[in-house]
Amino acid sequence: MSTPDQLGLYIAYGALTTMALVPIYAGSFASLKTMKRPDNAPKPKPSLSPLDDSDEEEQTTETLTTNDALLFPLIASCALFSLYLMYRYVDERYLNYAIAVYFSIVGCLALTKTSLLAFKNIVPLSCLKGVEKYKVSLSKSGKRVSHVSFTMIHIALAVVSVGFTAYYTVTKHWIASNVFGLSFSINALQLLSLGSFATGMSLLAGLFFYDIFWVFGTEVMVSVARNFDAPIKVLWPRDAIAYFSGDAAATGFSMLGLGDIVIPGAYVALCLHFDRHMSWKRNPVGNFRSTDFPKPYFTACYVAYFIGLATTMAVMHVFHAAQPALLYLSPACILSSLLTAAVRGELKELFSFSTEEKEEERDKKQVVETIEIETEHTVETHELKTTEYFEEHIELSGDEDLVGLEEDAEDEDEKPKSSEKKNKKKGGKKK
Repeated sequence: MSTPDQLGLYIAYGALTTMALVPIYAGSFASLKTMKRPDNAPKPKPSLSPLDDSDEEEQTTETLTTNDALLFPLIASCALFSLYLMYRYVDERYLNYAIAVYFSIVGCLALTKTSLLAFKNIVPLSCLKGVEKYKVSLSKSGKRVSHVSFTMIHIALAVVSVGFTAYYTVTKHWIASNVFGLSFSINALQLLSLGSFATGMSLLAGLFFYDIFWVFGTEVMVSVARNFDAPIKVLWPRDAIAYFSGDAAATGFSMLGLGDIVIPGAYVALCLHFDRHMSWKRNPVGNFRSTDFPKPYFTACYVAYFIGLATTMAVMHVFHAAQPALLYLSPACILSSLLTAAVRGELKELFSFSTEEKEEERDKKQVVETIEIETEHTVETHELKTTEYFEEHIELSGDEDLVGLEEDAEDEDEKPKSSEKKNKKKGGKKK
């Protein structure tokens, strides 16, 4: 292989690594908003940004349990093999049409949410002062079931996302596919939460063997990855220099599956949550949602992920064969957190840490939310009745005043007539 070809391949490795590290970093910090606020943490002030929903302090997440983690490799294996069989025995065109429709809808929503997150972090608050906020609520039997708030910026970003989705559906361009893949990764890291380190380690350990079997033991993984025409991977030309120079022969692409980003990324995010937990435990002051705190576990795991991914690409480059990335990423992430905890003397705290809500806490939270909703509805109903009462009272008062004025006018008309009659009587007497 010539030197320019090697340089192009190194650029591809660097691009894939960057496209893995960026969503993990962004998604991990965005997921801090999903952490349960401790009882001794003060409630933050409502956001001044019209792009934020001040009614929702904590976002809803899907938390994996240890049982879910143990079953995940089995479920993923069934799904993977089912896709493989469909690609072998079902017409590929119809299958790709169905996949395109599904990922167009989901991708449009993911891209809108990701672009909104980027807009919040890029545009200063001073530029949003004139933006008006609208709110739509859904109620059932007088109780608010759901609500959504939005601005014209939300609508504009949604329109752009729809247009971009249409462009990808028509062209299937690899850059557009990467944009959707990165959006999926960031959103998944916000919505997916590993309940504890035991759950995270169980998941990574199970997928360690899952990846080895399906990559080395069969052709299933590689076949599905190449044929599955959907943004479930990030791509980069193997010879980037030749490709961007317009060389028609440069058609090969290097790829990295989103599973190799999201699954280890969720573990990296868990380390960041643990950093926030330990930092608040030592010094419970300030804003709990702040990102200004020591991050030893996050830093160690993030660097370990980078080393594991670099090792994957180095082995792939030497042996010229596809490699199961989780073969290197899973041990790197697990060992980094264990070694950091051992050095800091926090192994007990590491394994006792959990983000899962206990059943009693969940029931208590539901009761509190129900009371708050009923209280809010009662206040709104009372305000509505008060407003209707005053409006009706004002209307009645206006009618009474009008009747009074008409009676006064009639009295005024009768006065001249009575005076004329008296004058006539006086005149007749004088005569």
